[in-house]
Amino acid sequence: MTTIKGPGIFLAQFMGDQAPFNSLETICKWAAGLGFTGVQLPSWDNRCIDLQKAAESKTYADEISGIVAAAGMQITELSTHLQGQLVAVNPAYDALFDGFAPEAVKGNASARTAWAVQQLKYAAKASQNLGLNASATFSGALLWQTVYPWPQRPAGLVETGFTELAKRWLPILNVYEEHGIDLCYEIHPGEDLHDGITYELFLEKVNNHQRACLLYDPSHFVLQCLNYLEYIDHYHERIKMFHVKDAEFNPTGKQGVYGGYQGWVERAGRFRSLGDGQVNFKLKHPETGAAEGAPFIKDHIIRVTDKTFDDFAGTGTDENFNRKILGI
Repeated sequence: MTTIKGPGIFLAQFMGDQAPFNSLETICKWAAGLGFTGVQLPSWDNRCIDLQKAAESKTYADEISGIVAAAGMQITELSTHLQGQLVAVNPAYDALFDGFAPEAVKGNASARTAWAVQQLKYAAKASQNLGLNASATFSGALLWQTVYPWPQRPAGLVETGFTELAKRWLPILNVYEEHGIDLCYEIHPGEDLHDGITYELFLEKVNNHQRACLLYDPSHFVLQCLNYLEYIDHYHERIKMFHVKDAEFNPTGKQGVYGGYQGWVERAGRFRSLGDGQVNFKLKHPETGAAEGAPFIKDHIIRVTDKTFDDFAGTGTDENFNRKILGI
């Protein structure tokens, strides 16, 4: 085991139209000022990077690395979360996920998928040009609308869904293999890869591809009531990336995991600032713990906020019917 490098920050949540959040140079200086040493870049945001150009030009990729280095930081990974989502979209979500796509392919599911696949391939080469060894993404989902088995899922539906998902991802994974990049799926509600079982279903379908790796984020497991420590015991050899996020799950007599269609503030499960939730980040060397004792107490005297966060029946079936449900 080696000490984790860091801290790093994922820029997707912070990019905006106002300075210092509107350019790679200024946002890196801002993040460095907060004590961060690494940045994970959202590859869909042209304010950070032109993904195709970074794939096709080593010179341009070096320029991007130089901008980050000038702020005293380094690029940790590229993220293709939004493009990965579009590799597999059930028609039930077409209108919603068109928002992730460029205008030229909106309203055209097949064109949108082709665009997303090409984006993932660009990200593999761009990652290589940037000197990286891993990239983050989502799996997309053909089956998510059937996550709760009512009405009863037709026989074979899950098998068909994961066969199709693997068919779409296997050529992409092969490109990542060619470029020496691990593709790390963030296991996340809303994706067909949302827990250990679904990851194993997928892994089997892609022939245990060595590049089909994992982005570990315990906050999503807290909200699913999944044992996030035992998960590491099962999949540690595949975990190549870590999002440090916290969450809490406080069920009541009125709501539980599904949240009653409430916003984030009113949900039983919600994300929290680091240390304020139920993820235990506290394993450390005892001498480090002793040295941190007094500052920890001082730093955790709470200044009360004046704001809130938000902003019975089986059915006959066949393979054609299953494919119709999946939109494939």
